[in-house]
Amino acid sequence: MRYRTLGGTGIQVSAYCLGTMMFQDGCNSDHDDCVRIIHAALDQGINFVDTADMYGQGESEEIVGRALRGRRDDVVLATKVHFQMGEGRNRSGNSRRWILKAVEDSLRRLNTDWIDLYQVHRPDYATDIEETLSVLSDLVRQGKIRAFGCSTFPAEEIVEAHHVSERRGLGRFRTEQPPYSILARGIEASVLPVCQRYRMGVLVWSPLAFGFLTGKYRKNQPIDLATGRPAIRPERFDPTIAENAAKLDVVEQLVELAENIGCTLPQLAIAFTVAHPAVTSAIIGPRTMPQLEDLLKGAALALDDAALDRIDEIVPPGTNLYNPNAPLPPRSLTDTALRRRPLTDRAAA
Repeated sequence: MRYRTLGGTGIQVSAYCLGTMMFQDGCNSDHDDCVRIIHAALDQGINFVDTADMYGQGESEEIVGRALRGRRDDVVLATKVHFQMGEGRNRSGNSRRWILKAVEDSLRRLNTDWIDLYQVHRPDYATDIEETLSVLSDLVRQGKIRAFGCSTFPAEEIVEAHHVSERRGLGRFRTEQPPYSILARGIEASVLPVCQRYRMGVLVWSPLAFGFLTGKYRKNQPIDLATGRPAIRPERFDPTIAENAAKLDVVEQLVELAENIGCTLPQLAIAFTVAHPAVTSAIIGPRTMPQLEDLLKGAALALDDAALDRIDEIVPPGTNLYNPNAPLPPRSLTDTALRRRPLTDRAAA
């Protein structure tokens, strides 16, 4: 296993980060099995574990907390806050009120006194970024978290957060957690350069492109849209949709490349993400032990320039073959008030 420094924090983390989104009811609900998978990952050199309060409404955090008993000091533990937890108002978002409640709940479920990396899961346009940075800075001073970061923030909002941190003398986002894969390279254009400029650590999610780079879904082979991931978001897998047909065409070329290299498609896909100089760690999210074992077999794989050049030919740098943030496109596109002047202004013009 390779290790890298997480941005400017000085914390050493494994190049593969164990994501635990699959450890919940509806995915892998066998807690004992999930604990075994976590222990196997740690035994193979992974020291970075990522979860979130909303994964199974706290179930994933509870599993992680159980698995880390007696091993907590050896693990860099990351979790996230933002999405709705339970019913009622003020139980989501990035406000001081909610974060102070959410962090205590996460600490309890994780059975720990501190969180190494506390991440804001998504932007919150109803809350001033200064409000969020202020409470996170307070949590660092209180020793409840060691560092904090953001997840799936547009480049311009990362920049704005850093400017607010400097102006107000607050702690700053030390990491960003964006979606990144061979099929979704859009962050190469701005997000990754911004993270490099601010010396941020980057842990990327969905390196297997929501399963398309597992090799399970192939061209001219039937895809069952009623089970597994396709049942949740069938529009992402329906081969009659042009976007999905394009992804399947790319998969065939990548399978051929992986065979020429002597690795599996998932191993190729993850090796691609950690080859980028801005990326610290790729989040792998196995649901089963065999999935973990296959991914870890590729942990030492380093793609040479010829392989990376071929990938660039198949999917040009900065290209998204699908929107990895769907159904959460930028607010600047979804809020018509941000794209249209008031009618009175348009008439006056």
